[in-house]
Amino acid sequence: MNNEDQHIEVVESIMDFCNAVEAAVVNLRLQLEGKQAKPKSLWDPRLIEWVLAEGEKGPYERSEDVNSLQFKELLKDLAKHDGKFFRNGYFYWAFKNGHVVGRKKSVKRGRKA
Repeated sequence: MNNEDQHIEVVESIMDFCNAVEAAVVNLRLQLEGKQAKPKSLWDPRLIEWVLAEGEKGPYERSEDVNSLQFKELLKDLAKHDGKFFRNGYFYWAFKNGHVVGRKKSVKRGRKA
């Protein structure tokens, strides 16, 4: 491992540490305010960088915002739900590579009789 690789590894470790500290601070503030009700999710899709893309089934949005705490929490949530779920009018799914997420506006469908 050369010097540059070691530097990159150290920077990534520091970024992971900072994300963990940020999550701990948010959690502590909620506890101190007496609002430690279990939130539905710890991530906000508005704080994640989304890019328009075109797939086999039409347009969708995708994100590879791996340095974002919000994105990491979304990935954890997806892992808890077998890699896909519906939330707030969107269908979210994790790509097989594990570090890309897609989302698409969900379409309400009528029930079949």
